[in-house]
Amino acid sequence: MGSLATAADERVKSVSFDAERLIVDLMDGRSVAVPLEWYPRLAGASEAQRANWEIAGGGYGIHWPDIDEDLSTEGLLHGAPAPASAH
Repeated sequence: MGSLATAADERVKSVSFDAERLIVDLMDGRSVAVPLEWYPRLAGASEAQRANWEIAGGGYGIHWPDIDEDLSTEGLLHGAPAPASAH
């Protein structure tokens, strides 16, 4: 039995922000948009700090070196906010 669906490619293609959301475009054409408030480090970062991101984890993660934040596409796709702070 054949399938017309192409294989999912959950690697990061690009990252952007609007006033309220983190938007991650994936290599397979999907876009994931999540509330920025889910990620307090990103929400509190400057535009320059947010813009300074790099692909990590073989393409399945995003790292912001200025604020030491790491997110995975798996977590974004599952709608996983950052864990609550221990303070």
